[in-house]
Amino acid sequence: MALTLYFAPDSSSSPITWALAELGLEYEAVELDLRNPDAWKSNLLPLNPMAQVPTLIDDGQPLFESSAILVHLGDRYGVERGLWPAIDSPDRMVALSWTMWFAVTVGSAMKMVMLNTGTWWPAQMQNELQAAKGRERLTSLLTILDERLATQPYIVGSTFSLVDALGAPTLRWASHGIGFDLAATPHVSAWVERCIARDTVEQMK
Repeated sequence: MALTLYFAPDSSSSPITWALAELGLEYEAVELDLRNPDAWKSNLLPLNPMAQVPTLIDDGQPLFESSAILVHLGDRYGVERGLWPAIDSPDRMVALSWTMWFAVTVGSAMKMVMLNTGTWWPAQMQNELQAAKGRERLTSLLTILDERLATQPYIVGSTFSLVDALGAPTLRWASHGIGFDLAATPHVSAWVERCIARDTVEQMK
């Protein structure tokens, strides 16, 4: 096994560095400065046609997109460690569904807010109505998640999984990065805090 991760701190790479820590996997970490893409973009392009982080190399094979990397890590390394459901388990469909929900559905709502607020996008290209729509959509989605977490401590069930390693830092960033208040969804807020309290979070980059 030879793992290499191209990452940038405090980015969509963070769930992957946390997942690797939870799995107890050793890997070569290649940190990239997103402010200076000219220094590394040409080297990353052969591995990832978008030249973006995270990009994982596993035994010579590159993977990109956080959700795809997470599923791969779960399938290959997570089952025996109890962090991902086996392929013949009904819980695997649950894990896949919620993984993609965080990456696609929640991610698109967060991006709508991000691109229309703060310094993320030029002010002349921002639209407060779009930002409000994104916040409304995010509120609706987290209400759904709150109902689920009212009856169980983690996304898939009673134990922490790699789905939580993707979802918790995503929503923590929604709180800190775009100022989204999680107070209206107390079960979601408690779940984020419960996940972030794990010892392995110290290894998240």
